[in-house]
Parts: sequence; structure tokens; C-alpha cells
Amino acid sequence: MIKVASYNMRKGIGLDRRRDPGRVLAVLGELDADIVALQEADRRFGTRASAIPPYMFEEHSDYVPVDLLDGRAHAIGWHGNALLVRKGVEVEESHALHLPTLEPRGAVAATVCVDGTRLRVVGMHLDISGLRRRHQARAILDHVDAGENLPTILMGDCNEWRNRGGCLADFGADHRLVDTGHSFHSRRPVARLDRIFASPELEPVDAGVHQSALALRASDHLPIWARFRTETHNA
Repeated sequence: MIKVASYNMRKGIGLDRRRDPGRVLAVLGELDADIVALQEADRRFGTRASAIPPYMFEEHSDYVPVDLLDGRAHAIGWHGNALLVRKGVEVEESHALHLPTLEPRGAVAATVCVDGTRLRVVGMHLDISGLRRRHQARAILDHVDAGENLPTILMGDCNEWRNRGGCLADFGADHRLVDTGHSFHSRRPVARLDRIFASPELEPVDAGVHQSALALRASDHLPIWARFRTETHNA
């Protein structure tokens, strides 16, 4: 089994307007996932430093940020997108993806090996414009198509309020949309902005929205998660 999660952490600022990286780490600990895609993980201005100081992952979590090899000492993401893996998970390669847009947007991808299963994971935070979301979805799918044939999970904040069509149809053409539930707004979840898609080799066993007392306060989005049964793909 492999468990993944996606979380728009709102730069660590909770509904009480306090920036509390320790609280976000506690939510991640509750999720207990093998791989996590974060959105709004870095501060927007200046050096775009991680909203969670990198040393805190080592000292206060079971996660390691995937290195994007871009030379920025204090950031863990690319336009706010970051991938975390459970300590001990092997990361074979990673990529920062440029997405077509008028404002800074990106996605992050990695090939990882979890308990003998190799898979590709993409974390994303798409545009508020429907047309640009579709262009961004195409760019992500082009990256997937150009790479090695691997089980693939795509997850993140799609900013899509509709239940079908648009970028959901683009991703859903070759990937299963996992039914996780409503994750936004955390105070009263009415929208499924956060999504997880998986290639056919990955069989979803369970999925949902994480609604702990901490998660209800830590961000305006609730984390979503899914657990998959996999066949082993040896390196």
C-alpha cells in the first residue's frame, strides 16, 4: 500500500491569522502519508523561503522535502509547490515544471521508490483562469508522456469549482479521479478544489479529507489523502 496526501498549507497561516509551522507539521504527522504534495509552501516575496524552516522537517517530522536542485538554500518549493517523502523513501529524480501563465505558476515532479514500487508523483497548484488551467494541465501531461512509463499520481489544488469538464477532463482522460471529498473552505467545506488523479495501475483502496481539530484551524484548505494498492515495479 502507498498513501499520498495533498495540502494547500496557506504559507503556514491558520484561520486565527497566526503563522504556525509547527501546527502544519503536526497536521502532516496526523496524515502519516508516504508522499505529500504541498501548495503555498514557500513565502511569496523576497527569497521565497519555506514557510516551514527546513531544519524543522529534520528535527520535528518524519518527512524530507524533495530537493529540486535549484540552489535556493531556504526554499523547498517551486512557485510554492513542494513534495515531501517519508524518511527512507528513495527519490530517483526531481523536476521543477514551468507552466504557461501570466502569473508565477509551476508544478513539481519526482520519481520515487516506496517499498519496492517505483512511481512518478506530480504536485501542482493551477491558475484561477479556466483556460490557463487547461494549458497548464496539458504542460503537466506532456511532461508525464515524455518520461518513463511509470504508475503516476497527479495531485494538488486545481482551483476548479466544477465537478467535471475543463482541466478535470484533461487529467481524467488517462488518469482516474479519486473521490476524496470537499476540502475548501476548511470552516465549511463546500468545494473540491483539491484533487488526486492516478494512472490505471494504481488501485485506490480508500480516500478522504482529513478533518482533525488541528487541520480545521491550520489552513483554509483541508488536506486530502488516498491509499493505493500497487504492483511492485522494480528499479
